[in-house]
Amino acid sequence: MQSVYISTTYLGPVQQYCKLFQYPEIHLETAENYLKQTFRNRCTIAAPDGELALSIPTVKPSTLKCPMRDIRISDHGNWRHLHWNAIESAYNHTPFFEYYKDDFRPFYEQKYEFLADFNEELCHLVCSLIDLQPDMTRTTGYRTEFAPHETDFRERIHPKKDFALEDTEFSPQPYYQVFQERLGFLPNLSIIDLLFNMGPESLLILQKSIT
Repeated sequence: MQSVYISTTYLGPVQQYCKLFQYPEIHLETAENYLKQTFRNRCTIAAPDGELALSIPTVKPSTLKCPMRDIRISDHGNWRHLHWNAIESAYNHTPFFEYYKDDFRPFYEQKYEFLADFNEELCHLVCSLIDLQPDMTRTTGYRTEFAPHETDFRERIHPKKDFALEDTEFSPQPYYQVFQERLGFLPNLSIIDLLFNMGPESLLILQKSIT
């Protein structure tokens, strides 16, 4: 059975959800040492002026190396309020925001202690709304060697890497975006961009984005 190793992400990009659709077995990496400036605590949405990165602040660990599963969310900067306002401002006029906003709002009203738990609960919500049913399990140890049927995308799905170079399996299918006339089509944004713009058709877009 083909399986893929991916990092946990905060409302990860379309590319991440293509892996959840494509691979029969998903290994969600939580034993790795936490890395900053990645999709682990950051998502990218389409704001009226262009791409906007939203980052969750984290509590600085007591040691230099800390497993992803032990990273705690910080309350610094009233980030929940700021993130929800940014999402609402960006997607309030999309076709499906009204349908889904009440599913997402509670995540920005209650406090989660651990980033991995917050990310995973959001991922389960998105999968249920898209009608995606991945076989997903957390890793218990960190691996560096893989069998031929296993694929490692933990560092290849990354905000600072070109997906076209890193991932030949992924070719983002254009879809309607509310600011497209002004900004052009913005590929590989957070999955919520696809969901709020395309609703039930999101699964079809994922399928067409897999080469």
